[in-house]
Amino acid sequence: MKIKIVNKSNHPLPHYGTEAAAGVDLRANISEPITLKPLERALVKTGLFIELPVGYEAQVRPRSGLAYKYGLTVLNTPGTIDADYRGEIGVILVNLSNENFTIENGERVAQMVIAKHEQAEWTLVEELSNTDRGAGGFGSTGKK
Repeated sequence: MKIKIVNKSNHPLPHYGTEAAAGVDLRANISEPITLKPLERALVKTGLFIELPVGYEAQVRPRSGLAYKYGLTVLNTPGTIDADYRGEIGVILVNLSNENFTIENGERVAQMVIAKHEQAEWTLVEELSNTDRGAGGFGSTGKK
């Protein structure tokens, strides 16, 4: 799949780190470092603009290493970039640790996955079919 991209940053285009990688890293494109205090959030710009084909979305997700080691995550994960959006890709980061975290220009702050999707046609009915699970949710299938 080919996706049109405008790169207004000074960083390389996103690329897949391995042959089987699902996501590409997004880098911070900032003029000065951003320090996030515990529980603080910030919108971090990337300098990237994309044109997705209709029927696809880009999902912005946390980087597992930043989440595990530093408590830094994407607040609205996964963030969705729709096919008709033409603005700059931004990443809403939040610091869930007890320590300050400083984001530097060019730092890999999130990953982006391109995914196919469908738009549903809703059919209004009075009731739904029965299943063994029924309305059970939020742990109803057990812990183990």
